[in-house]
Amino acid sequence: MLGLETSQREASTRSILAILEQIPMNRKHWIPSLLLLFVPLSLAADRLHWGESAVFVTSAIAIIPLSIWLSTATEKVAVVTGPSVGGLVNAVFGNATELIIALVALKEGLVEIVEASITGTILSDLLLLMGLAMLTGGLRYKEQEFRPILAKVNGSSMTLAVTAVALPTLVISTSQMVDPLAIRNISLATAGVLLVVYALTLIFSLKTHSYLYDVGLADEELPDTTDNPAAPESHPRLGVWIGVLLVSTLAIAIESDLFVDVVDLETERIGLTPLFTGVILLPLLSDMAGYFTVIRLSLKNKMDLAVSAVTGDSLLVALFVAPILVFVGHFLGQPIDLNFNPFEVSVMAIAVLATNLITVGGRSNWLDGSLLLATYLVLGVAFYYHPA
Repeated sequence: MLGLETSQREASTRSILAILEQIPMNRKHWIPSLLLLFVPLSLAADRLHWGESAVFVTSAIAIIPLSIWLSTATEKVAVVTGPSVGGLVNAVFGNATELIIALVALKEGLVEIVEASITGTILSDLLLLMGLAMLTGGLRYKEQEFRPILAKVNGSSMTLAVTAVALPTLVISTSQMVDPLAIRNISLATAGVLLVVYALTLIFSLKTHSYLYDVGLADEELPDTTDNPAAPESHPRLGVWIGVLLVSTLAIAIESDLFVDVVDLETERIGLTPLFTGVILLPLLSDMAGYFTVIRLSLKNKMDLAVSAVTGDSLLVALFVAPILVFVGHFLGQPIDLNFNPFEVSVMAIAVLATNLITVGGRSNWLDGSLLLATYLVLGVAFYYHPA
């Protein structure tokens, strides 16, 4: 069985490298391509028994370029296939890295880390990614503008989503409820409602009010001909990007399996609690592609796209990823519920409030970004010392 699993991992590595060879390269592709060397290194570390620390480090680094390629392929496929199909592709693969890592961790019984990762991804999107976008863009431009209606619609949806996610915690804390079955039923019912709301947001953004989300995505994704001005201005082959999308997803699943096998022991060895691991470490690792995306967009003064990407990712986590994890955990016999501790609920509310206050005017500058990043840093320190 071990030999079969190793062979499958090696075959996946060969497949992704073969597909990536067909992709037109430019400067922004070189770094993630070089980091792909950690994919075979992580497999070797596992197979040759280099130690848990080696597996932990190499698999963690390997996930970074794979998530970048997955994000890039998702954007390319979404642009080529058009708003409707592209919106569904973004819905399925937009947070695939976070979802895959969480599902693998859930299968291994790391329920506490998975629950914390929901909070952490929302905080990372609203504070870290938004802060990076506003800070880097503000350093180049004195002030940047984006459509206030976009921030208002997504901000309102995010407020309602976080409120719904927090309700089971409020019910339990105010009623002293300790019945596990009742807690599970509340979480399942809430998860079902959130999935329905997510479906409604897709209809709203892709059909009935798609004009609100028309922020020039097609213009942003025109091919980069800087390195080769003579290159034809056409999108790369759709089949290649679909191949990258699927193979990257498979490779992330394999690397996540390696990473999750050792993450609990390694983080405990270096003194990190499951709460800090889930809230801070996992989102930092799994959403690396998001950092590059928002910085690139803000430096091009495309804050409409940056704000839309950040708020859209946070909505995807609250309305889709969290409910899916609740249902999958129920069927796997690893029950995960939405009973967060009160501190997590409080910081999610702080993140939503801070983001809404800063984005409500449709303008941003480097100080706004600094304030969001400072808030994230302070919360990170608090989670590090939190005993939960």
